[in-house]
Amino acid sequence: MRGSRRRRSIAVLLRKVWLALAVIAGCIALVLLNQDWDRIQIEAERMRRLSYAASGVRLPGTPDLADLDGRLAAHGVSLGAPVFIRIFKREFELELWIKRDDRFHRFATYPICRWSGELGPKLMEGDWQAPEGFYTVDAKALNPASRWHRSFNLGFPNTFDRAHQRTGSYLMVHGGCSSVGCYAMTDAVIDEIWRLVSAALKQGQPRFHVHVFPFRMMQENLAQRSRARWATFWHDLKLGYDAFEVSQLPPRITVCQGRYAVSPAPPGSDGSSKIDGQCPAAAGAKS
Repeated sequence: MRGSRRRRSIAVLLRKVWLALAVIAGCIALVLLNQDWDRIQIEAERMRRLSYAASGVRLPGTPDLADLDGRLAAHGVSLGAPVFIRIFKREFELELWIKRDDRFHRFATYPICRWSGELGPKLMEGDWQAPEGFYTVDAKALNPASRWHRSFNLGFPNTFDRAHQRTGSYLMVHGGCSSVGCYAMTDAVIDEIWRLVSAALKQGQPRFHVHVFPFRMMQENLAQRSRARWATFWHDLKLGYDAFEVSQLPPRITVCQGRYAVSPAPPGSDGSSKIDGQCPAAAGAKS
C-alpha cells in the first residue's frame, strides 16, 4: 500500500514536471514563432511592394502627390516650415510632420517601397541592415543628383553608433525601390519629401530629426518581442517615441554612457537639436 502511494506521488510529480516543461517549451516556441513571423511577413510585404513598383502602379497609401499645395492648405501648414520624420520598419511607413503654431502636425504618411535586413539596428558595413535610432539631417546631407534620383543621408554612424563601434556609410532615404541598407521611397514620393525638407532647411531650420523605429512603439508590440535580442535597445527608442507623442515636439536626444537619453524639447523648439554625447544633466547645465 505504502509503495503504491509512493508510485502515485512520483507519477503526479512527473506529470507536473512535464507540464511545466511543456509550458516553458511552448513559451519559447511562441517567441521564436513571433520572430519568424516578423521575417515571413516582412519578406512577403517586400515582394508585394516590388510587384507594384515593377508594374508602375502607385503603392497603396500614397497621398495625392499632384495636389501638394492643396494638401498643405488643408492641413494649415506652409512650405518651408520646420519638418520632422519618423520611420516604422515593420509597417513600411514614413511619416512627415510639419510645424504649425507651437507643435508639429502629421502632414503625410508615405509607404516605403523597400528596406533591407530585418528588425534591429545596423551593426557593420556590408550587413545590408537598414538602421534604427535617432538621426539628424542637414543641408549637406541632401543629394539632388543621387543614383537613386534624389536622396538624403541619415548620418549613420551617429554618436550612439560610434560608441558601439558600428560601421557603415551612405545609409539614405532615396527614390527607387531597391535597398542595401537604405529606405527606398519611389521617385515620385521622394520628390515630394525632397521639396518639403529642402524648403524647411532653406527657410532656416538648421537640421531635422529622423527617428527610425522597428515598429510602432506601442507597449503590446514591445511585449510580443520582450525576449528579442534588441528588447533593451527598443525600450530606449520608445522613450523618444513617447516624448514626442506627449508634446508633439521632437525631444532632445543625447547619448549617455552608451545609451540614448531623452529630454523634453523646450517650448517653441523647431526640432533641430543636435545629437551629442552629453548626459542630460551636463547638457542642461551647459545651456
